Amino acid sequence: MSSPVYTFRDAKLRSPLLLSVNGIGSALGAIGVKLPELSAEVVVAAAKQRSQTDLFPDTATSDALSHYIESARADAHLNTLGRLAVKDMLTNSMASQFSVLEWHAQHPDLEKEVIRSPWIIVGLPRTGTSILSILLGLNPQSRPIRQWEARRPIPPAGLAEASEDPRIAEATAQFDQLKQLNPAIATMHPFGSTLAEECTAVFTYSLRTIGMETIAFVPGYGNWLDEADMGPAYAIHRKTLQAMQRAQPTGHWVLKSPNHLWCLPAMLNAYPDARVIWTHRDPSRVLPSLASLNCAMQTQFTTKLAPQQVGEYWAGKLERALAKATNFDAAQRGGWCYHLQYKALMADPLAAVSAIYDCFGSAMSDLHRQRISTWLAQKPQHADGIHAYDSADFGWSTTSLRDRFKDYQDHYDVPPE
Repeated sequence: MSSPVYTFRDAKLRSPLLLSVNGIGSALGAIGVKLPELSAEVVVAAAKQRSQTDLFPDTATSDALSHYIESARADAHLNTLGRLAVKDMLTNSMASQFSVLEWHAQHPDLEKEVIRSPWIIVGLPRTGTSILSILLGLNPQSRPIRQWEARRPIPPAGLAEASEDPRIAEATAQFDQLKQLNPAIATMHPFGSTLAEECTAVFTYSLRTIGMETIAFVPGYGNWLDEADMGPAYAIHRKTLQAMQRAQPTGHWVLKSPNHLWCLPAMLNAYPDARVIWTHRDPSRVLPSLASLNCAMQTQFTTKLAPQQVGEYWAGKLERALAKATNFDAAQRGGWCYHLQYKALMADPLAAVSAIYDCFGSAMSDLHRQRISTWLAQKPQHADGIHAYDSADFGWSTTSLRDRFKDYQDHYDVPPE
């Protein structure tokens, strides 16, 4: 049986119940009533109630929240379902921050927990970062943040109960519901409660992450974020890892996020001994896929989806990320990171991982090699379907994108696809 093929157009809302919610919300909006209320005061109150804390957001969090809500109101054209989704995302994110901070206050010795030499994958979206994090995480001495852990990090699960933690089933049920409502999404991004999660999910606790730009079109927030201090995001990220590591001792973490490319100095300030891998891929393949993913995420939540506007926004955003990261790279001594071509990773994953170990002077165990080979043999192909995308949907051609990113491709000798 052939796998189903999905584009971002297949992500439109079809649930009669949710369509009726939007209909009612639209009718109320016509008389000046917008529900739910989307304001900083409402989000903070909901987060405090959800986390059962007396904490209030610090200045950095309040600043980020204000920028996001302002942009969501001005730019996102949210429908009722979108307002509900954004409010819930902001509430959950802040509640997670509060819970991590409360946990540290109750266990002050956690600050002594050392996050030693994490592997950090920093490539652009759609450049093989997910599969690479899985392969590196197959080393029994390492582990990633799991998707279920990032959704509700506190209390951190200990070794005795981790495999049967009820939050795993809870996350699985939520992912299954998402796939039913929007099956196209599952072909574009890997969802699974025990799969590796991106650092962006933990950065949401500080409300400073590009991950928050996928649910709604918020260029005002995104432009602010490009220049914002990412120190608060890495601070809560470290505290989260410390709590998880104390509950489950870990040799080293496998972390990944394209978000790091915008803020490499802040990342290395937080993790100065990190082993950094930068994945590279032809932007003419990266950008249409990324734009399609964002349109698929946003189409259910907006009354006005503009694919070319979304695509052009992300093209500019990736240009800025690559410029920042390339300048930082040029100023460093050689060997601060390992540059990995997507094409090489896909051609021979085991050889690619082995080369990473060699670069950092580490020995790759025979067991790790065996686990990679076994996983590759067992890996399902297109289990949820195939993601199809076309540059023309976003006003580009392959040639125009390659011309636009020629300096980057030439500088890192990125092969065309």
